[in-house]
Amino acid sequence: MALRVAVVGSGPAGSSAAETLVKAGIETYLFERKLDNAKPCGGAIPLCMVSEFDLPDRIIDRRVRKMKMISPSNIEVDINLEKEDEYIGMCRREILDGFLRDRAEKLGANLINGTVHKLDIPTNNTDPYLLHYADHSDGSVAGVQKTLKVDLVIGADGANSRVAKAIDAGDYNYAIAFQERIRLPEDKMAYYNDLAEMYVGTDVSPDFYAWVFPKYDHVAVGTGTMKVNQALIKKLQAGIRTRAAKRLEGGEIIKVEAHPIPEHPRPRRVVGRVALVGDAAGTVTKSSGEGIYFAAKSARMCAETIVEFSEGGTRVPTEEELKIYLKRWDKKYGITYAVLDILQRVFYRTDATREAFVEMCADMDVQRMTFDSYLYKTVVPANPFVQMKITAKTIGSLLRGNALAP
Repeated sequence: MALRVAVVGSGPAGSSAAETLVKAGIETYLFERKLDNAKPCGGAIPLCMVSEFDLPDRIIDRRVRKMKMISPSNIEVDINLEKEDEYIGMCRREILDGFLRDRAEKLGANLINGTVHKLDIPTNNTDPYLLHYADHSDGSVAGVQKTLKVDLVIGADGANSRVAKAIDAGDYNYAIAFQERIRLPEDKMAYYNDLAEMYVGTDVSPDFYAWVFPKYDHVAVGTGTMKVNQALIKKLQAGIRTRAAKRLEGGEIIKVEAHPIPEHPRPRRVVGRVALVGDAAGTVTKSSGEGIYFAAKSARMCAETIVEFSEGGTRVPTEEELKIYLKRWDKKYGITYAVLDILQRVFYRTDATREAFVEMCADMDVQRMTFDSYLYKTVVPANPFVQMKITAKTIGSLLRGNALAP
């Protein structure tokens, strides 16, 4: 019997998994609750994702080549990409997600406009999983109640994953992101043509950063903070609006958005023949809060593991075989996550350490290592002399930060 896989959620994670599966000839069902969903998101993607996931120019709103880091005392550090062909892509999630979903469907995925409400877990290793879902293809919110039997399930349904709850995957701490999309006058928008801004300070976030990211015809202005501080989120958003007031003058708010951001992987990411990917698994990085690339990459690696151990869809992989995806993921990106976790713990603690962080960003060696790591998703090792210099500069910056902090 041919393998049947249900992918719940059609964001970058779900669509990437579905694409990999259908290319291998595996019967794939891709569920999406809202086909026109515009997920709240900064929308930054690294250069390597453009080529690795074959993304066309039309889905990239802006090619950011300049980043402005702004400290608590409003010291500004400009970071510029040196190579002409390098950039950070800025996307709207409704455009990016729609493209990836449509491509998966054209390749053969069975796209279902439905909300998965429940997952029945089989009592043995051979019986199918039963998905209970509301089919919204008739245009109604309630939908028509239906069921589907499959051999494997990929949970790509975000931070509030119902698939994760169904398999008792465990909880995780999370941050809250709040964002306003603001349409600016032409002269103000021109300033953000190829520039993005990051603000740090307790006035905009006690444990994260705030941002102004350019999109096609507007900017995304937002902030994030850990769950424990979520009651402060509107105050923090007011803080970034105040800090960036002159650059946002005359702007019109066209959309207000909020969403949770996982802060670490779930305790269990594979249970039985169910695997979690993307935000459902907790693949967002510390420090940068980046999630799009890692969501898509984790899903592709999961799907590739399924293709491999199902022998092209001719057998059902076991739980141990599915867990090989996690071993490969942790081996490839474990160091990246560890380094970014340390950076957040060290530099996002106080305004003094944030001042030090921004000061360090002025160093060309730091800039080069940071952008190479971000653009190409590798932790770039420095030669010993550069490493010594960066270590000394870090200590000096932390000391001076105490004097600069407001």
